[in-house]
Amino acid sequence: MYQAYRFSFRQSLWWTRHSLLFTTLYAGVASTLAYFSGWKWFALPWQPVGLLGVALAFYLGFKNNSAYDRLWEARKIWGGIVNASRSFAVMARDFVISEDAPALRKEIVHRHVAWLHMLAVELRKVTPWEHQGALSSGNRERYGTAVTEADAQAVLETYVSDEEAAYVLSKGNRSSHLLSSQSRRLMALREAGVIDHFRHLAMQELITEFYTLQGKAERIKKFPLPRQWVSANAYCIFLFGALLPFGMIDVFGRAEEAWTVFFAIPATVICFWIFWLMDRVGEYSENPFEGLANDVPISSMARGIEIDIRQMLDETDLPPKLGPIAGTDVVV
Repeated sequence: MYQAYRFSFRQSLWWTRHSLLFTTLYAGVASTLAYFSGWKWFALPWQPVGLLGVALAFYLGFKNNSAYDRLWEARKIWGGIVNASRSFAVMARDFVISEDAPALRKEIVHRHVAWLHMLAVELRKVTPWEHQGALSSGNRERYGTAVTEADAQAVLETYVSDEEAAYVLSKGNRSSHLLSSQSRRLMALREAGVIDHFRHLAMQELITEFYTLQGKAERIKKFPLPRQWVSANAYCIFLFGALLPFGMIDVFGRAEEAWTVFFAIPATVICFWIFWLMDRVGEYSENPFEGLANDVPISSMARGIEIDIRQMLDETDLPPKLGPIAGTDVVV
């Protein structure tokens, strides 16, 4: 998540520098040919180009609205995880009553912390439709969001027993099986009389809520914005960019002075850049768990929840909060 007031204009230009350079060269070649050749047919009537631009604007609006819905839903899901985790930790602290209650409470809360971090690890695994270019991969390394099997092992070794860690690592969906282990453990405590019936039911309801929230997050992660819409948008915007200089030549080539045709270059660049920037914003917002700058900061949120609920047990050996990545305004 980018947490500064706004991306600077310079950052936005740098982000789109390759397309700006190509568009400038493309429009420059077209305008130069029109000027020196004097070909009248080289100019494309502006009306069809403008009509295509209007249609593309509507399509971009639809795509960006869909991308924002996915991003905002992901944030609401993790907001629900925050609230439910606090409730679960309070119940673990107050409902577990026995001679070894402190150790049992710590076991339950730490297993839940393991679930939080494991869920973040699994959501950060890169899918085929997410950005995998050299720049995106480099940013994941820089932000520490490029997850490996070692990350899953480290989470389990830190928060659960070695036996439980080996069991969970043998499964496919590790976060799901951590919740399963938590449920099994709560049932054992109920049968031992450590937690009474009604309190056990209340805690089990929260386990069910965690499964629901995890499933919602997995739905966003594992089902992309439909590729047919993304593909159609890409084809339309490139077609628009290909025709735009010739429509601009038609507009600026009507003046008495022939050199005014070169105004088509900055006009093309500005017009196309606006459309391209809107497209890039949607493109990098539709996958909110891919480990890049516009993501929901699930690592930071998981760490914040961990600190909060472990403080409820009066623990003091807590990890530090996660702030922005050094040299950036990005929180992951």
